[in-house]
Amino acid sequence: MSVPLSILDLSPLVTGGSVQDALRRTLDLARNAEHFGYHRYWVAEHHFTPGVASSQPALLLGQIAAVTENIRLGSGAVQTGHQTALTIVEQFGLLDALYPGRFDLGIGRSGQAKKEVLREAAKVAEPQEERVVDGLLIPKPFSWAPIFASKRTALASSYLTQPGAEPLPLNEVLDQISGLLAGPVSDGEGNEVVAVPGAGADLEVWLLGSSGGESAHTAGARGLPFAANYHVAPAKILEAVSAYRESFVPSATLSAPRVMVSADVLVAEDDETARRLAAPFALWVHSIRTGLGAVPFPSIEQALGYAWTDEARALVKDRVDTQFVGSPATVAERLRTLQRVTGADELLITTIAYDHADRVRSYELLSKEWHS
Repeated sequence: MSVPLSILDLSPLVTGGSVQDALRRTLDLARNAEHFGYHRYWVAEHHFTPGVASSQPALLLGQIAAVTENIRLGSGAVQTGHQTALTIVEQFGLLDALYPGRFDLGIGRSGQAKKEVLREAAKVAEPQEERVVDGLLIPKPFSWAPIFASKRTALASSYLTQPGAEPLPLNEVLDQISGLLAGPVSDGEGNEVVAVPGAGADLEVWLLGSSGGESAHTAGARGLPFAANYHVAPAKILEAVSAYRESFVPSATLSAPRVMVSADVLVAEDDETARRLAAPFALWVHSIRTGLGAVPFPSIEQALGYAWTDEARALVKDRVDTQFVGSPATVAERLRTLQRVTGADELLITTIAYDHADRVRSYELLSKEWHS
């Protein structure tokens, strides 16, 4: 029996398109995703990214909930370094009050993760080479350290937090969120406050992670479900799921580990058509890897006319090689390999194409093949 398929949407802009176009396409895709039988529809949180309109998950999820009926909706992920636990709980509590029992609160570390990456980059480690594990490509790791240390990142960060503010440790944030959701919270001296809306909200809390670091260990130790990012950091996927499972302690939420694994996917009627539609992906990833933030998704003509250097191709190789591109049968086979090797209980699919109809069609073809 196949595991469920879900969707992660960035609300991508395309070259020549607008934010309004991107958001309307997200609403249309969500309606179609529900019709196609996808289990969840998650939206991302990205800031100062020219090609991504999904900057405020809670606001966008409210719009999606209004045009869908039953599909679960969630954040992939709320970045805890940029807001307080109360703000997060109130936002998702409001959503749950309007559309009860439909929301996942997916949480990521943002500012904390940047510091971890920079610390790790300072260490001398043995270089890791590309390898294949039981049919699954595990590429050489990519380091975000130069981007996180850049002046552009510093400028962006200055607008994402209050002056002098430091993100709370992940466990403290989660303690606050769980306390506010259970509500009320007290100071031990008879004083209480309650999050309204928020207290008592029926939310499924997830942690997201791209390595075997703090998020994976914390999700396991707290008995929470964990979403691991093969599409962002394919080199780290096995250590991420292993760290989570090794750390897992049963909780009131889960009696056993529960893992969702993401993948970049593009499906068309045949392999050749899919490869053509996927041509802009490398150029789009290149904009991310050079510190610009994702640019509006290029057209096929732009991509085919780009003059690649060996250095530029090497910069995006891991993401291009781990994008699952092809006919429904081709992609389904690769996804089943990903699921088998990682032991995923669910797969989270993210697809970008220049033409919205091609994007919708990709999800439709995959769903039909997966459930056939």
